[in-house]
Amino acid sequence: MTSPHLVTLTDDGFDTAVKQHPYLVVDLWAEWCAPCRAIAPAIDEFSVKYAGKITFGKMNTDEQPNTMQRFGVMGIPTLLVFKDGKLVDTIVGAKPKAVLEKLVTKHLT
Repeated sequence: MTSPHLVTLTDDGFDTAVKQHPYLVVDLWAEWCAPCRAIAPAIDEFSVKYAGKITFGKMNTDEQPNTMQRFGVMGIPTLLVFKDGKLVDTIVGAKPKAVLEKLVTKHLT
């Protein structure tokens, strides 16, 4: 089950979302991607745990390919981390939950 705190993003609304949310983590994923499905529960959990501090967005790359191409993403899952409208980190591949949490929260300070 997906968290109600997750935002579904589209190519058309991407720039608006980046401007609207001071700290945004975008999960680029696809239905067929096993590593994407493996990290999904952690992303769901983080979206609840950090609600109000970090916005988590999901973007299906099969349905929304332009953003993936725009940022030169070659593989999924990839997390794009934006702070104050700027890309500050890119996390590629499935990682253990504790590692993911450190990576997505390190720009909170």
